[in-house]
Amino acid sequence: MSYTAPIQDMLFDLEHLAEIDKLAQEIPAFAEAGLETAQAVLDEAAKLAQDVVAPLNVEGDKNPSYWKDGEVFSTKGFKEAYQQYAEGGWQGLQHPEEFGGQALPKSIGACVLEMNNSANLSFALCPLLTDGAIEALLTAGSSELKQKWLPKLVSGEWTGTMNLTEPQAGSDLAAVRSRAEPQADGTYKVFGTKIFITWGEHDMAENIVHLVLARVAGAPEGIKGISLFAVPKYLVNEDGSQGARNDVHCVSIEHKLGIKASPTCVLQFGDNGGATGYLVGEENRGLEYMFIMMNAARYAVGVQGLSVSERAYQHAVAYARERVQSRPVDGSIKEAVTIDHHPDVKRMLLTMRATAQACRSMALFAAAQYDAAHHHPDAAVRAEKQALYEFLVPLVKGYSTETSLEVTSTGVQVHGGMGFIEETGAAQYYRDAKILTIYEGTTAIQSNDLVGRKTVRDAGAQARVVAGLVEATEDELVKSGSADAKAVLQSLRAAREAFLKVVDFMATNGKSDPNAVYAGSVQYLMLTGNMVSGWQMARALLVAERKLAEKADDAYGAAFYQAKVQTARFYADHILSRAPSVAYSVLFGADAVKAFDLQAF
Repeated sequence: MSYTAPIQDMLFDLEHLAEIDKLAQEIPAFAEAGLETAQAVLDEAAKLAQDVVAPLNVEGDKNPSYWKDGEVFSTKGFKEAYQQYAEGGWQGLQHPEEFGGQALPKSIGACVLEMNNSANLSFALCPLLTDGAIEALLTAGSSELKQKWLPKLVSGEWTGTMNLTEPQAGSDLAAVRSRAEPQADGTYKVFGTKIFITWGEHDMAENIVHLVLARVAGAPEGIKGISLFAVPKYLVNEDGSQGARNDVHCVSIEHKLGIKASPTCVLQFGDNGGATGYLVGEENRGLEYMFIMMNAARYAVGVQGLSVSERAYQHAVAYARERVQSRPVDGSIKEAVTIDHHPDVKRMLLTMRATAQACRSMALFAAAQYDAAHHHPDAAVRAEKQALYEFLVPLVKGYSTETSLEVTSTGVQVHGGMGFIEETGAAQYYRDAKILTIYEGTTAIQSNDLVGRKTVRDAGAQARVVAGLVEATEDELVKSGSADAKAVLQSLRAAREAFLKVVDFMATNGKSDPNAVYAGSVQYLMLTGNMVSGWQMARALLVAERKLAEKADDAYGAAFYQAKVQTARFYADHILSRAPSVAYSVLFGADAVKAFDLQAF
């Protein structure tokens, strides 16, 4: 099954929801990065994703990366595809020109990220982790580390990894045991075992820079005593050339449900005297720096969720347009038709389509907030946008990945019995999608963040800011007055009102009855993600209606605008309409969770 990048929908979201031309006008650094630049970048990115990366997706699933004698060999074709990716400058798309990047907005980079992940989730994970390593070094790395290492990472000549998890320490990083011993020359010797390290060893790049959490002797207990170290696979000479092999080795890779071509490694540091590491920032501030990588990765994983949803939809709709089975239920045709004519198949396909588009609109809206938060000349605007972006990150990650399971499962269902057969390809998306709700923080970790840091801490203030923005769009829907706008308004208003009831519940009970609050944390995240996605689809509907009324003669065309109206209406009627019932489970369902003793039954 081929992949076609949804460039038109991406550009629509960039233009009308992310308002990329407004960013270009207000932010001097992005003066040349408006819609015209976005189109040029997306067109080129699509060629690589469609023609080079996507054809390797099934091959990677059938013949994944493998480990032999401490080395990992990638799927045939991956190394050559990665070289094209690096040589095209794609790794440096969003990174500073000072280190060889192109310094383009995150809102453009997110579209390229989606294409690569739709094309091949396993392949795209490698540069995704490198982006996080670059962000961490940019923020906390010494001038020497930046000058010596960032150009190679930004160019894609080297790749990066994130090393948190240990056999005894999963999400509980306070239990990290890896240790670092300071040396006379200012370096450290790092010892320990790290597990679940994505692309922790491979043959696609010259070197790998591992960002590793470890403790220095005498450090405080718990998370306050963790430091961050950069540990390269190969040491780097003073002149920047490659030196001797460092004391870090891959001792095995995991055998997984999905993303099989992406090697998930067990890395051993220091079995032969200690792996040379370089302190990133200050001692005991490692978790703070690692969260830079984690936040970048969490947003990116959310984009992965919508990416696999998009790919599964394209696969399912192509099959439905060709698969002939059964006559229409209304008897309008006396012979069998393709299954896309049947009402329930149409419902499934529209659910897949609307979910992917809604999550894309939320992700690109969030990316625009990031761009303003980091680059706008007005400090007050930066602070406002940063608060909004931070609120949105757990939604992008949690909602987009949880819904990707629904979408990819529905894709299998559209194929019927053939979907359960690996040869049709629908099952791979379902298997690949499952990890997205787990790594870079499970959905519960995202929802705990949304509750604790983003709602309870400020007594719901930022949540109510978001509700105010949604309400402003409701006012616009009222002014529209069309039947579609009225239908969307009904669901959006109900979702916002349900959301505010839950926010009040969280803010009131977060400290006095945390078990009740956190019993509903995931539902709260799903409610909020649904509302924000529905809000963006409502904004999209208003634009499309206006363009249709104007009979706009532009690059999108009347058919695109009409489809956008219908998709937004479907989202409101079938998906956004779930919000009040989800709120009910949060407000009234905690007692059942608290009362049940799982040890007794």
